[in-house]
Order: sequence, then structure tokens, then C-alpha cells
Amino acid sequence: MIGLALPDHGVKTKQGPQGPQVFDPVRRLWVALTPEEWVRQHFLNHLVHDLLCPAGLITVERGLVLNGMPRRADIVVHAPDGAPLAVVECKAPTVPIRQATFDQAARYNTVFKVPVLMVTNGRVHFACHIDRGTGAVRFLATLPDHAAMLALRPV
Repeated sequence: MIGLALPDHGVKTKQGPQGPQVFDPVRRLWVALTPEEWVRQHFLNHLVHDLLCPAGLITVERGLVLNGMPRRADIVVHAPDGAPLAVVECKAPTVPIRQATFDQAARYNTVFKVPVLMVTNGRVHFACHIDRGTGAVRFLATLPDHAAMLALRPV
């Protein structure tokens, strides 16, 4: 797999009957190892080990309905009370992060209404704070840890 600009926390892989697989510690199952899944698993580990997001407060491929169509958000980080805090959109390392990636995350946010959106292709990462009151978008200098995500919640 392609090298990423994320710490290596020992993502587990194996050869399964249908091809390469990677273990998802949040969903607690082996899934097909695609380039996007490689990024998702590394970013999940980064959220848990480096950004101190409790694994029990993270959902992967969280279903939502958008304009009558079923969709899935790659990663949603929650507060202890269960409220969504952040939506993460993951792309394969070869997919450039463009406006369309942010637009996709923003569309999902019409459902989740989180204060933090993050997008990554494993090599480049962006995070922004969405002020739900004004609609203002402010890019963050670094990826926020769980405490910072909680602090960005509206009061």
C-alpha cells in the first residue's frame, strides 16, 4: 500500500478468501483492503491514539439519508452524550483533495450538523470549524483532538 502522512499504529492486514483485508477496530471486523480503506484505518488509528478520540465514540460508514438517497459518512466522531462532533471524509491517496471533497462533507453535514469537518487522502489533511449560527467556515491550523472538538461545540 501507498505510504501515508499518518503515524503507523500497526494496522492489521491479512490475505482473506476474497483478497487482502484490513481489520477495523471500531467495527470489529475484517474488511476489503482498498486504497480508501487503507486511509480510513490509518486515520481511525490517528483519531484514537493521537487525537484521543475514544473508540467507543466513533462510528465508521455511518448511514444517512440525503435528498432521499442512502449515503454513508466515512467516520463520525461523537461527544460523550452521543451528539455528533466531527465528520471525516476519506479518499484514496491518489485522489486529490478538491472542492468536491469539501462539498461532499458539507452535504453530509446538513444531516449531522457537526462543528468540525475533516477531509483526508492520507497524505493531505484539512479540518475546518463550521459556525452553525453564522454559517462561517474557518480552516483550522491542525487536526483538532477530541477535547478541541468538544470545545468547538455551540453552547
